[in-house]
Amino acid sequence: MRLLGLAIGFATAFAMPANALSLPSSGQLNFDVMRKGKDIGEHSYQFSGSETAFTVRVSTDVVVKVPLIRTTAYSFKHSSIETWKAGKLQQLQSATQDDGEPHQLSTAGKGVLPASLWNDDIVKSGTLMNTIDGHIMNIRVADLGMERVPVKSGNVTAHHYRLSGGLERDLWYDGDGNLARVAFKADDGSTVTYIRK
Repeated sequence: MRLLGLAIGFATAFAMPANALSLPSSGQLNFDVMRKGKDIGEHSYQFSGSETAFTVRVSTDVVVKVPLIRTTAYSFKHSSIETWKAGKLQQLQSATQDDGEPHQLSTAGKGVLPASLWNDDIVKSGTLMNTIDGHIMNIRVADLGMERVPVKSGNVTAHHYRLSGGLERDLWYDGDGNLARVAFKADDGSTVTYIRK
């Protein structure tokens, strides 16, 4: 059984020109990936450098098991490196194993944001770069206002946005502009959620 649509969800990270990017003070963001009440993997961002010149390392490792027999129904591994300078993506390199199917990408920024989701500037953009194959996705953004959402440390007040079009995601960003939560529908109708640790 192949859970189509999970791949784009797991790796998708967006890109667009920005003026002053806000980086997490801890230098990292870590998430549990949940589906049907079960922890199926991890998603993380590691930041290094300064706000004017930095790199972001994105890592996703997901395994979906078949209940009872515990065989692997789907696996997804993704790693990427984003190089940023003066608020603009300079270079993106990624390697992905989508249920055993390999993908490699090395591309310049192309003046758009990558679909890695950590950057809340994506909600001001009408286009994003797919971080698996580099194609440009047209999106629409709906502002759903402020909400209290659960994270591992408790609840945070976060701004809720819904993306549609070339990428369908619900995203929540905290008061510092850092990604707090992600949710999307897999092709089998289940909801996949990233919950910040």
